[in-house]
Amino acid sequence: MTPEFESLLNTMRPSQMRTVALASAIDAAALQSLSTAYSLGFARAILCGDETEIKSVAQKNNIDISAFEIVHCADELSAAQMAVSLVRDGRANILMKGLIHTADILRAVLNRESGIRGDGILSHVSVLYSPSRNRRLFLTDCAMVMYPDLPTKVNLIKNAVSFARSMGYEMPLVAPLCAVETLNPAMQATVDAVALHEMNLRGEISDCVVSGPMAFDVAVSTAAAAAKGITDLVAGNANILLFDNIEAGNNTLKSMVQFSDWIFGGVILGARAPIVINSRSDSAQSKLFSIACACTM
Repeated sequence: MTPEFESLLNTMRPSQMRTVALASAIDAAALQSLSTAYSLGFARAILCGDETEIKSVAQKNNIDISAFEIVHCADELSAAQMAVSLVRDGRANILMKGLIHTADILRAVLNRESGIRGDGILSHVSVLYSPSRNRRLFLTDCAMVMYPDLPTKVNLIKNAVSFARSMGYEMPLVAPLCAVETLNPAMQATVDAVALHEMNLRGEISDCVVSGPMAFDVAVSTAAAAAKGITDLVAGNANILLFDNIEAGNNTLKSMVQFSDWIFGGVILGARAPIVINSRSDSAQSKLFSIACACTM
């Protein structure tokens, strides 16, 4: 953990510890991230899954889970259902995915009778932090909503804005990303970007500033914006990057993480509680950052 990342975490610590329900808690990286989150004052955990296996994974990896409650479940699906029920009943504030397929835990979340679905759309917001740049970016949607139409993009912005505001961004700057900065009727992303900008001006999308169309470089780099003669408030200073499709978002996210020092965290929003769903390949540090982000909600 770099000093810069540790300093950021210190600013995100909640006033009261949260409780995380971990579904299928036999994931060493998830257990390690929760153990660290507990030691840092973010959250305690309720571990759902096979009790013997959970203790074995923790012991094998020298992870202290002595402060956590374990709820024995016979299999992954039972663990998912139990973790969701803990959130639904108010015993946990955050749902987290362990060693279980994302589709299985989301099926438990979306169950009409026993789940925790909210009134709006479920969407994923990725939070990227670069210690060298001392900058955070919110990317949506890189993991869940595949090909959003205009009404869906409105809801993606609303979820991301709510999230960014919980992390201290009073008036987030939103860039609907396109390949160019001008309206082109043959490029639907630019048509949607103009519509989103106009909706923001009319107050239909509030608590943020939306400007576009805007290419990635102009959205994040003041030098690129200046070179193109763009003096828009969002240009170079965007906090939220809205992608036109999941391929663009997912590949951008992974490129930033793989080829630079960006630390990744991610949360699914729109349910009755934030949901932490990281990839099995994500590090314990990434999962810790995701937990810290969820604790701000």
